Amino acid sequence: MLFTAETMRILLAACIVGMALLALLSMRRRNLTPTEIIGWGLLIVFLPLLGPFLVIVLKPGLKRRRSLRRYPFLGRKL
Repeated sequence: MLFTAETMRILLAACIVGMALLALLSMRRRNLTPTEIIGWGLLIVFLPLLGPFLVIVLKPGLKRRRSLRRYPFLGRKL
């Protein structure tokens, strides 16, 4: 089955939108401040292929803060 250029563009756009939706859904479960929501959302929008992947992999929010509490010296200057 041969795909035309128009079909490939539609599939690429659908994949980009799908990745952005997955990233937004993963952010919804996190406890983020409004500033963090805006920052991560801008990353998703302005880096359409890499941004959603980074948001899902880095897992911003509450669980990340808990790991800093477990190791209190990670967030402080020595």
